[in-house]
Amino acid sequence: MPAFTTYDGTELAYHVRGEGDTLVCLPGGAMRASEYLGDLGGLGAGRRLVLLDLRGTGHSAIPADESTYRVDHQVADVEALRVHLGLERMDLLAHSAGGNLAQLYAAAHPGRIRRMALVTPTAWAVDLPVTPQDRLEAARLRAGREPYDTAIEA
Repeated sequence: MPAFTTYDGTELAYHVRGEGDTLVCLPGGAMRASEYLGDLGGLGAGRRLVLLDLRGTGHSAIPADESTYRVDHQVADVEALRVHLGLERMDLLAHSAGGNLAQLYAAAHPGRIRRMALVTPTAWAVDLPVTPQDRLEAARLRAGREPYDTAIEA
C-alpha cells in the first residue's frame, strides 16, 4: 500500500487503480475509507486513480492531535499528497462530504488545480446553504421515475 507522511508526521495511505493521467480522488463520509470508490464505475480504464484514505480511515494512521480531523486542517494533507505524487497541477474528484475538502483545497491552492469534479457534494465549507426547497427542486428533476415520484409526492 503506497503511503506518505503529511505535514504533522501522520502517515497517510492511498490506493492506485488504473492507468493514464492521474486523478486524485477524495472520499465522502463522514470519514469513510476511500475503498468504496472502487474504480469509479470504470473510470480507471482511462485514468490513474489515486484514492486517498483520509487521516484515521482505511490504511491511514490515526493522528496524534484529534483536532486535525477538521476538514480545514486536512487541506494540507491534500497538498502533501500532490507534492508526494510530483504533480505541478492536478485533476481532483471529490464525493459527498469530500466536496468540502476539495473546495477548501481549491480556495487555498487555486494554481494547483487543473480540473475539479464534485460528485453530490456538500458545500457548507464555502457557506453555500442548501434549503429544503433546493432539495425538492433537485428531486423534481428526476420526475417520472421511481423512487423519486413517491418521494416527491410524500
